[in-house]
Amino acid sequence: MSNLLDACETAGVRLAFADNLYLYGTTYGPITEDLPAVDYGIKPRARAEVTRLWEVAHAQGRVKVAAVRSPDFYGPGVEQSVLGSASLMPLSAGKRAMMLGDVDLPHEVAYVSDYARAVITLRDADDDAYGEAWHVPCAPTLTLRQHLQIAADAIGVKLKLTVLPRWLAPVIGAFVPFVQEGVEMQFLFDRPYVVKADKFRKRFWSDVTPFETGLAEAARFFRAVA
Repeated sequence: MSNLLDACETAGVRLAFADNLYLYGTTYGPITEDLPAVDYGIKPRARAEVTRLWEVAHAQGRVKVAAVRSPDFYGPGVEQSVLGSASLMPLSAGKRAMMLGDVDLPHEVAYVSDYARAVITLRDADDDAYGEAWHVPCAPTLTLRQHLQIAADAIGVKLKLTVLPRWLAPVIGAFVPFVQEGVEMQFLFDRPYVVKADKFRKRFWSDVTPFETGLAEAARFFRAVA
């Protein structure tokens, strides 16, 4: 981030930064932009440090920065996601989807095109939108099981789902690096994960992609490349 900020300063350009929500760490209740950054964990701490770097650069007048923060995102070609290679991809091939933990808790996800659109929106926004973070708006919150059911219905397959207890994550992670990296991030899945994007909706737009559209497109993509 330091090098990126230096480059933006040298070029005299603004930075619309595509970010995630890791910096908030364990939360209790809806997630809003005014929650403080944490100082624990590998991924949460790294995101918090990045945030502090751009906040200082903006405050010093070096670079105008806006952070566009998204929860888990999904869509065509998105494999490294809770709705990706272990779940939506095999489901689309008529196989068994696999997930860890409680799949019946509310869990926010953003369609990847909406995320990209939000970043472009901030890129083109007036200067007064900079110096702060904006959450990407999402379709109304559902559970992960509901997401998979919508995808299955869209392509006419039966939802077959294996739900593994979250305590298995460290065991599986010993053999699957991607799972191991997510062990410290279990706080994203052991409680309702609801993200508020009211600020963005009021300032910019709120016509997000419905799950019936986005999940169908993602499922058809994965079925085509299976």
